[in-house]
Amino acid sequence: MTHLLEVRGLTASYGSTEVLHGIDLDVEVGRVTALLGANGAGKTTTLRAICHYQVSTSGSVSFNGKRIEARTTEQIALLGVGHVPDGRGTFLGMTAEENLRLGSHHRGNGPDVVQDLERMYGYFPRLQERRNQQAGTLSGGEQQMLAIARALMARPTLLLLDEPSFGLAPLVVKDIFQIMRRIRDEQKVSILLVEQNAKVALELADTAYLLETGRVVKHGSSAEMRSDDAVRRAYLGE
Repeated sequence: MTHLLEVRGLTASYGSTEVLHGIDLDVEVGRVTALLGANGAGKTTTLRAICHYQVSTSGSVSFNGKRIEARTTEQIALLGVGHVPDGRGTFLGMTAEENLRLGSHHRGNGPDVVQDLERMYGYFPRLQERRNQQAGTLSGGEQQMLAIARALMARPTLLLLDEPSFGLAPLVVKDIFQIMRRIRDEQKVSILLVEQNAKVALELADTAYLLETGRVVKHGSSAEMRSDDAVRRAYLGE
């Protein structure tokens, strides 16, 4: 398989505190890779380090064959890396549709943007129902859907998705992960998924990495991770 993202020896620090200690990982074209681990393991920091957001880094990050670790967050986004951060980053005072259009602001307002907007409403019908509603009045699940759809409006080839299930009811989580499976299959978007719920993450992912205190301690196919006794006991509740 072809690697869309290659990370080698990546470290990341907040001030003088180093959180990642030289991690390696790959994301293959058209595939979903999950980052698993306990709170504080460095999962969110990994996504931030890849797109050079709010952390100091060293090591190499290659996206689509280009080294990007020295580029700004904005430059990395324009290359095709979408980031749905923890906390969703929704603009609460704007309507749902204004949030979506903000995701494609660098593309202008041509017919392709309108088509993508309708495509997002096809994936997320609730957003179409609430297109003129202020984002701050949406439910938590609807705000998560909005954050994902806004990132997709930029037409990324890689989506960094941080804790999409956090704080959501199980049925809402199921809906969101079904939609993410459709997006992967239909839009051919590769996904690097950070998820506390290891069970749902491994159902979607093709491969997975397990982080502990800023280091990769295991990686393999989702089937291999599900069958690993230590992973099952610690993260799958089995």
